[in-house]
Amino acid sequence: MHTAEEKLRERIKELTCLYEVTSLIVNCDYEQIEEVLRAIAHCLQRAWQFDADALVELQTSSLNIKTDEEMGKSVFLQSSIKVFNEQEGFIRVGYPSSKYTQSDFLIEEQRLLDNVCLEVGNLLERKEIKENQVDIRRQVEQADRLRILGEITAGIAHELNTPLANILGFAELLRERIEGDADAEKDLDKIISNAIFSREVVKKLMFFACEMPQERARVNIVPIIKDAIDLLGTTLSRNEVSCELEVSQENITLKIDKIQLTQVLFNLIVNALYFSPPKGKIVVAVCEHQETVVLKISDEGIGIPEDMANKVFDPFFTTKPVGEGSGLGLSVVHGIVKSHQGTIKHMPNSPSGTIFTIEFPKL
Repeated sequence: MHTAEEKLRERIKELTCLYEVTSLIVNCDYEQIEEVLRAIAHCLQRAWQFDADALVELQTSSLNIKTDEEMGKSVFLQSSIKVFNEQEGFIRVGYPSSKYTQSDFLIEEQRLLDNVCLEVGNLLERKEIKENQVDIRRQVEQADRLRILGEITAGIAHELNTPLANILGFAELLRERIEGDADAEKDLDKIISNAIFSREVVKKLMFFACEMPQERARVNIVPIIKDAIDLLGTTLSRNEVSCELEVSQENITLKIDKIQLTQVLFNLIVNALYFSPPKGKIVVAVCEHQETVVLKISDEGIGIPEDMANKVFDPFFTTKPVGEGSGLGLSVVHGIVKSHQGTIKHMPNSPSGTIFTIEFPKL
């Protein structure tokens, strides 16, 4: 039987714990969520009747915090952490079973634990809401930039097409007139090759601006992927990089524009090739699920720096030296994937490199 003084002392400990937990949550920096949850665990430990022997474990989907790493066998009270009415984890507070039994817990301790779990769940909900708001704002800003740039680049592409066609046409006519002049032919070849390169940039601009007509048909994409890899075979060999194809089955049907799918593959494989070390390996993996088709392209390069991870799909953004990249390749890929109602994301490869994952819906 507890005396009135002992009961009062326990109530003070519980109220102090609630006050400390509330203060931690109110002043929480969402970037330091682990430190806050660790502090909450120690607050709970101090609030228990036999605090010197109390053990606390706080677990969420991404964290597992213990006040004693070797908790061993114990008796404990437990309560669930819920985020948007879904169980996200739990908190349990216990004693070593060698010294205590379940009867050593107080009824008030279970109530305290339930209240703390409720507060932690509210904290995790607010963190998720804030992260979603940041993501939505970033998507809106990017969509607005893409819309404006799309209008500008569409105009630029149309304006450049005519003079480029004239340059190539007159260069071909001029070649016939200077036949036999080796130096002049060499210079003319440079003009033609640079004009062709410029025309390819214009094509990318038109892809980005969604000016290229899309012709979607239901086709088996496996042969298309094999053809794209075969066409890059010489370039891969010259750079001493291998490219392997892994498919879940030989017939994977998807309603897609074949030319645009090839454009996606070319851009991603060439990009992977550029950053791959000699003797490196690029893996193209295709897997069919019930409602989607997932395409993964992984390399063993240097990977994407964390501070640039959110910029890789921005138009004209490139980490390549001047003259070696227009910064449109991944923007074009992003636009094509989006036009097919798909999604594209990237993540680090292990031990090094990058994995681009594209998910197309089966429409």
